[in-house]
Amino acid sequence: MISFIRGKIAWITENTVVIDHQGIGYEVSVPASILMKQPRQGEEIFLYTYLQVREDGISLFGFESRDELKVFRMLIGVSGIGPKGAVGILSAVSVDNLRFAVLSEDEKTISKAPGIGTKTARKLILELKDKFKLEDAFRQNILPESGQIEETKNARQQMIYEAIQALTALGFSRTEASRAVNAVELSEEITADDLLKAALKKL
Repeated sequence: MISFIRGKIAWITENTVVIDHQGIGYEVSVPASILMKQPRQGEEIFLYTYLQVREDGISLFGFESRDELKVFRMLIGVSGIGPKGAVGILSAVSVDNLRFAVLSEDEKTISKAPGIGTKTARKLILELKDKFKLEDAFRQNILPESGQIEETKNARQQMIYEAIQALTALGFSRTEASRAVNAVELSEEITADDLLKAALKKL
């Protein structure tokens, strides 16, 4: 099992990078987010990897974070979605936006990925909704750093849900609403009205 790889970029293709690691070139399929950063030949790169072994060949897939790799593994666990399809989804939709889309049952956002139709998007939502958590989607803002009690945690979750519902009622998509709410820094004193007003400024 190859868990990660570090080396210099030998060359780049449309959807892969070839990494020179101790004189061996590893071709790694990567999401578009990595290629959009315009890595250059000779630069050092570090990727968390997934190794696919099939009768007709071996393929290596690379990701910038363990979180992205974790979501990739969840995607390939969905019936009808293989590693290439999962990379395509993560190329079209970021990990956080995918979480928002699944939790808010936003089929349109997921369907933006190549080869993913409405039927597959619905299946993906159905199979992953219980695996994604609101805390993960809002991991940076949902809770104070420490000393949080369960009652306050639940109250914040409810406030976030209500803000998202209010924004969707105004005509924004659920993913847009979730992303806007996530962009708001949640202080201990913030109210539901404050959250909604701040989220509107992010749209």
